[in-house]
Amino acid sequence: MIKKVRQQGLADCANTAGNNKGSAFMEVFWKHLMTIAAQPNSIFALAAVLLMVLGGIYLRRIKLTTSMLVYIGLMLAVSIVLEQLRLFRMPQGGSITLGAMLPLLFISYRYGLQVGCLTGFLYGIINLLLSPYIVHPLQVLFDYPFPFMALGLGALWPAHRYASTLLAFVVRFTCHVISGVVFFASYAPAGISPLVYSLTFNATYMLPECAICFILLKLLPVSQLLTAMDRR
Repeated sequence: MIKKVRQQGLADCANTAGNNKGSAFMEVFWKHLMTIAAQPNSIFALAAVLLMVLGGIYLRRIKLTTSMLVYIGLMLAVSIVLEQLRLFRMPQGGSITLGAMLPLLFISYRYGLQVGCLTGFLYGIINLLLSPYIVHPLQVLFDYPFPFMALGLGALWPAHRYASTLLAFVVRFTCHVISGVVFFASYAPAGISPLVYSLTFNATYMLPECAICFILLKLLPVSQLLTAMDRR
């Protein structure tokens, strides 16, 4: 009887802890949602970019099939998980992860530029919902959707995957640098150009992140994985 009571007590504690965590998450999520909702111009800017991406998909007559949507959702989930496995996190944003961008690149390799841009846009929106930091509508674009939409460029030269992947990271890096120079120049130490500061700051985590991605591309059976994504 005592054992049953003890087990029931442990179960109740576990349920309470789970409920508390769930409640805390929803509270934080709602707070983030309200932060974004308080910036209607940013929402309009994001909506305009989304319409442009969807318009590109429509003009290219790309059909978003069920299997494609499943893979997009799966790769987004894997990227979010890898994003949490940080090797290093910069104090003002940016981090070195265990290849969080690779699943997004896989979508680009498999489905092309337009779908890769859509997936990058969705990843940027998820990041915005998880940790919104808004000072201007253009800053939102250059910090959230644009850098990850750039990963769609990984599909640009299928015969030269490493070159197109490098271009994708260069464009992502450029987006972050522009945001740093235009909107966060005040963070630059006295006597240091905002451009130099932004270049150095973003290179500190982007170069290792890019290197890890290339190492994983070399080690993983990419062709076999992409072939598996072809199966219905």
